[in-house]
Amino acid sequence: NNMSIIKPNNNTISAITALPAAISTGKVLQVVNATSTSQTSTSSSSFEDTALSASITPSSTSNKVLAMTFSNVEISGSASGYLTLDRGGTNLGSGSNGFAVIQDANGAKNSAFHFLDSPSSTSSLTYKVQIRTSNTSVAALHNPNGAKAAITLMEIEGWL
Repeated sequence: NNMSIIKPNNNTISAITALPAAISTGKVLQVVNATSTSQTSTSSSSFEDTALSASITPSSTSNKVLAMTFSNVEISGSASGYLTLDRGGTNLGSGSNGFAVIQDANGAKNSAFHFLDSPSSTSSLTYKVQIRTSNTSVAALHNPNGAKAAITLMEIEGWL
């Protein structure tokens, strides 16, 4: 039985002392979390701020921000409530559709979404959950029952 031993770079196994360094991209560098039990009511067809927001300051312009949020939404009649994420006045969602829609909700419905942002900034960035209604005679309520809503921001080390 002739078993051969593979010798990496012509070294014996005992001569190998170090493994390659970890890849230096994609690490979580900081985490910011904010919660709210405040209710926001709007009859606006344009996105309005809710009480749910958090700020983060990236350490490099090449880093990304992973934003995650969950909350409750209730529509007080026949309408749709739309939610989006705003960063410093920029709607990060899909125009007036944002990230999430709650339609004709009887009682509170859960809304949760996440988004990987590339802000190219080292300034303090404030991310806010915003809400609007499709029918200005019908209010959309964000966090209507005082349950805890949350937003979490993670700075992720950049990659090409």
